[in-house]
Amino acid sequence: MQFPFTPKLVTQLREGYSLAFFRKDALAGLTVAIVALPLSMAIAIASHAPPAAGLFTAIVGGFLISALGGSRFQIGGPAGAFIVLVSSIIDTHGMDGLMIATMMAGLIMIIGGLLRLGSLVRHVPHAVTVGFTAGIAVIIFASQIHDLLGLTLSGPEPGELLHKLETLWAARTTINWPAALLAAATIAVISLIRSWRPLWPSLLIAVVLASVVAWAFQLPVETIGSRFGAIPSTLPLPSFPAVSLDKVIALLPSALSLAVLGSIESLLSAVVADSMTGRMHRSNAELVAQGAANVITPLFGGITVTGTIARTATNVKAGAHGPVSGMMHALYVLVFMLVAAPLMSLIPLAALAGILALVAWNMVERKEIMKLGHWAPLAVLLVTFLITIFRDLIEGIAAGIILSLLLNWLLKQRKP
Repeated sequence: MQFPFTPKLVTQLREGYSLAFFRKDALAGLTVAIVALPLSMAIAIASHAPPAAGLFTAIVGGFLISALGGSRFQIGGPAGAFIVLVSSIIDTHGMDGLMIATMMAGLIMIIGGLLRLGSLVRHVPHAVTVGFTAGIAVIIFASQIHDLLGLTLSGPEPGELLHKLETLWAARTTINWPAALLAAATIAVISLIRSWRPLWPSLLIAVVLASVVAWAFQLPVETIGSRFGAIPSTLPLPSFPAVSLDKVIALLPSALSLAVLGSIESLLSAVVADSMTGRMHRSNAELVAQGAANVITPLFGGITVTGTIARTATNVKAGAHGPVSGMMHALYVLVFMLVAAPLMSLIPLAALAGILALVAWNMVERKEIMKLGHWAPLAVLLVTFLITIFRDLIEGIAAGIILSLLLNWLLKQRKP
């Protein structure tokens, strides 16, 4: 019997690891890295962090989650589900505040894993997870309208959804048509490649094409370089934020929110990997690994890290044998950054916005919504969705769980 906190990497090595297995993991890791490269920068930018922070997160956090985690196939990195929370923390407390909140969230997750609370995530009602995921998708898409259309705003973009839409509507006459067409072309290229050649790296191809077109024709569009400056070509040395009791108290609610969402997102991702492979992950080992990654990654300039469902599924489909593929994915991203950092500065922000628009579209689990069928889970989904987009993510999750418990109790009372 395995110790509940034993990393799957240790288990795999005990079983025997051959050169043939390494080849599978190396190829799968490269496939995932090609997906993760543009996506990590896009998520960081949408989270109001520098694009390099997304790369640092994929490198450091991705390596640690695969090396220490309780899932054979989990891929860690920045996730779209965190955009709302992370951007709010950065806007209010700055990058130092995010570092502290993320490290606190990591400690909370480690404690949760050691207390063996990982299995509790499986009891979150499915309607709640589908509802808050759809709510996050709406918020992500709304956050990308500015760059999708190349709008020029008269002031800061509001965070609250209705005010944001009002501000964007007021700026509708400032549409930058080259940026809008580039974003539309990026979405079209990705969609066509996925339907025509699904094994091709559609995200990378679309971003490269958009960058070449913008550079060759000198299109008047914003790029990573024009807004954020050059991408660093090295991993930064670790640095510690200035911590005080007042900061810790002020950031505690944000840290709890990050810990709850990170636990749900990462363990759901591990469950998806299990369903695709027939394997079983160790939920508490995974939770401890996720916590450790969130304690260490901010020290190297990264943002909040979690298991990512889409990249984990890509890893499985690419033929990964075990955790080495996730570790290789992180090393590949590091190599890409070392070699091609100057070229990354040429990427148009409209192209990255197009990628996130597709991410938001795919986050809405339409098939799962149709499967819910009964009015009770649909009501739970709707309440969770509405509170998430108009109030707060954690409030939406809490309201959905409470409503689900209440409706289940009422339905049981009605049975003869």
